[in-house]
Amino acid sequence: MEFSQNNDKMIYVQLAEWLEDEILAGTFPEGSRIPSAADISANFKINHITALKGVGLLTDSGIIYKSRGVGMFVAEGAVKKLQERRRGEFCERFLKTAVSEAKKLGIGIDEICGMIREVYGNE
Repeated sequence: MEFSQNNDKMIYVQLAEWLEDEILAGTFPEGSRIPSAADISANFKINHITALKGVGLLTDSGIIYKSRGVGMFVAEGAVKKLQERRRGEFCERFLKTAVSEAKKLGIGIDEICGMIREVYGNE
């Protein structure tokens, strides 16, 4: 993974989203230890404070927790919490925009559902 300065999101937000993706993919299962902020900053060649800030976002939201002197771990229930939050974001960011555009183009619900099925089947 490489974080981009050209992205409209701050690097610490990109880092938090990467960690979320890894948790959802099962790379870091619930209860497992995640890399330290120092390891993250070294591996991705980003500032240590930036890594701490990204990890802090997930700590603040209860996705990960810190065990002093031991490390950082994925919290129980983190996957469900991430899925619920991202489902809401998915609807807001993608579906509402797509449906609005479909209406402008005169695409009916059956046609857009067919398009989704086609794209979903090709992934």
